Amino acid sequence: MRQVLFGGLLVLLSPWLWAAAAGDGVALDESQRAWLAEHPRLRVGVVLQAPYAEFTRRQQQLSGLNIELFEALGKSLPVQFSWRGYPDQQALEEALRAGKVDLAPGLSQTPAGLRQWLYSDPYLRIPHLLVGERLGTVAIELEQLGATDVIATRMPSSVADYLRSNYFNLKLLAQPSDRQALQAVLEQQARFAVVDQAQLSRLSQESEFATLQVVGDVGLPQLLRIGTRRDWPQLATIIDAALRALPAQTLEQLQNRWLTAQKPGIKDSPRFWRNLSLLLGTLLLVSLALLAVLRRQRSRLEHRLLDARQALALREAAEEALRLTQFSIDHSTVGILWVNWDSHIRYANRAVAQMLGYSSEALVERPLELIEPNLSMDRWLNLWRRVRSRDEAALSFESNCLRADGSLMPADVSLSFLRFRDAEYLVVYITDVTERRRAHAALEESEARLKGIASNVPGLVFRLERPLPGAPVDFAYISEGSEQLVGYPPVQIMAADFGIRSLVHPDDRALYHATQDSAIAAASDWQWQGRILTRDGRQRWADIKARARHLDGEHVVWDGMVWDISENKQIELQLAESRAQLRDLSAHLESVREEEKARIAREVHDELGQVLTVLKLETSMCELAYGELDGGLRERLESMKKLIANLFQLVRDVATALRPPILDAGIASAIEWQARRFEARSQIPCLVEVPEQQLPALSDAKAIGLFRVLQEALTNVLRHAQAHTVAVRLSVEGDQLCLSVSDDGRGFDPQAARAQSFGLVGMRERVLMLGGTLQIDSQPGEGVTLSVRVALDEQEEIA
Repeated sequence: MRQVLFGGLLVLLSPWLWAAAAGDGVALDESQRAWLAEHPRLRVGVVLQAPYAEFTRRQQQLSGLNIELFEALGKSLPVQFSWRGYPDQQALEEALRAGKVDLAPGLSQTPAGLRQWLYSDPYLRIPHLLVGERLGTVAIELEQLGATDVIATRMPSSVADYLRSNYFNLKLLAQPSDRQALQAVLEQQARFAVVDQAQLSRLSQESEFATLQVVGDVGLPQLLRIGTRRDWPQLATIIDAALRALPAQTLEQLQNRWLTAQKPGIKDSPRFWRNLSLLLGTLLLVSLALLAVLRRQRSRLEHRLLDARQALALREAAEEALRLTQFSIDHSTVGILWVNWDSHIRYANRAVAQMLGYSSEALVERPLELIEPNLSMDRWLNLWRRVRSRDEAALSFESNCLRADGSLMPADVSLSFLRFRDAEYLVVYITDVTERRRAHAALEESEARLKGIASNVPGLVFRLERPLPGAPVDFAYISEGSEQLVGYPPVQIMAADFGIRSLVHPDDRALYHATQDSAIAAASDWQWQGRILTRDGRQRWADIKARARHLDGEHVVWDGMVWDISENKQIELQLAESRAQLRDLSAHLESVREEEKARIAREVHDELGQVLTVLKLETSMCELAYGELDGGLRERLESMKKLIANLFQLVRDVATALRPPILDAGIASAIEWQARRFEARSQIPCLVEVPEQQLPALSDAKAIGLFRVLQEALTNVLRHAQAHTVAVRLSVEGDQLCLSVSDDGRGFDPQAARAQSFGLVGMRERVLMLGGTLQIDSQPGEGVTLSVRVALDEQEEIA
């Protein structure tokens, strides 16, 4: 297979061999050398795809077939190359249009690419190969395969289009990459895979694909060329000369190095590693058996020592735990008291002493009633019995403890039962909640103030809460303004089976749920406008706006309002209706004006044409009758005939300007005619692309409207664009007809020019009258693309 591929490469490169044998240098004329002297450094753009070009991060340099090819070209040309890497072909073409790239290797010639590149002769032919498992198969013909033989290939790609259009018996399996196409063969999802030789040479070095082999050639070679800028034809000539001077041995070395599949060695064989694993496993089992015998003997000697160490460690851990417990209790921020059944304190930690203003020793043996005056002996015994009987594991209540200075301290008190050795105690936990109660009072005051403000707002104020993602969303608050807005009290709207959704008009509920669900899923702001129904059945327009806020963790709340915008909406609807009427009136006036233009064009062409024809005939008769009698009369008659011919042309121009007759031949013919007239008048090349097949029927009004938009667009290009080329494209996309006009001029900002250009406003209004859409894509310095889309009237074809 390698000899066949290399033989085909030599046949492809045979026109260059004589020039390569003449010497190592490139034969350039004086103009080419002068051009290279003016451009000593060229920018080369490459698509980073192995094995053609890839960037090694460790070495910080580019490598690959195309890189070494240009290094060989650079040795024979007095020029330096600077490299620009791009992730894909689209990014490379955008860089070319932006003027960042002068030439690029590894391109395939396409009709679309001819508008941007000047391609060299092909320097490399890369076949697409049919790959399958090693089953003894020598060669496979695609015609021999049946519908049960699945072929995996990368889609979208040119080879997939080639197989689909030429071999109808094949069953193709789409894969996003060549690697996954080969994996599909290994996983028995497909019998064969189609991969180009370059990718196969890279992937076949991996042990995963060692069982695959080449079983045939698809017959679609990929010819790689070097593309240069279209505005530099000298560079394309120089590159062709350099390629012809490149020795064939250099290309053979590049192919052998980058495009020849390397067979995996013995270390890459799965059988080698399987046998090695079995051997190592056997040795490991023997070693483990010997180790188990030795460890059993050693464990008998260490067992007693471990028992002794464990007992010692447990004793030390218990002592350490006791010390840590005592330290934690003494330095806890919560006050802790050990109280006996007679309500006398047996232990007090530092925290409770600091809270109450006593020392720890001063509280010991004092009655608990000293710090809690309301805790009489009867109440204490009742609490003792309840906690000791285990009816309640812990008892908590709020209290006001008495400090040493006579002031009261708000506190939370918790009781729990403790049995220590032979004694029983109630452990009293005291927490100072002075700041918490102060904050709670302030919060209640703030909520009362907020409810007062919300009740006076002209609308409905609400809050939605979602504690966790996926949890139900409930109303936490609805203001009293709900009764004034919709007639329902807040309690009824906050019910789980009611909510604001029950107020929404049935025709608007789908949009309401869509916007609400989207805002809840993304935890983002919510906005909706629509109709709601009041309690008495009246219809109102409402505007809901809510802002999302994230509280602790994943708790999300939406604070918002429901405004009554019925009056504004009514004005908006009336304004929209008025605009629609004005647009209909403008469309009618435009239609009447086009009809009047057509009538005037016919009258000018017919009436004046007949009069001028009679006048020309009379002049000719006069010349025949009296021209021989007087030489001066003949000159005057000749002058009159020239004036009549000019009047004929003037009449035709006026009639064509009013309504071009070419419109009767169809919109496609009219567009080509107008483009040729523009090209002749402006000397700017105009590329026209219209469908070759017959177009669906289009009304006369839409055909005239599209033609007028094209005239206005070409006029703007001539006046303002300073363009070098213009492209006009007419296409059918579904049930719409699309007209696009593109130029490579200086461009503009559509937002800034929208209010200043009456031409753009006129085109937009004309398209809106046709029921279509107009889009302008432009940036300063990057040209303009104008796209018009109108609906087709019917699907019948016209002649």
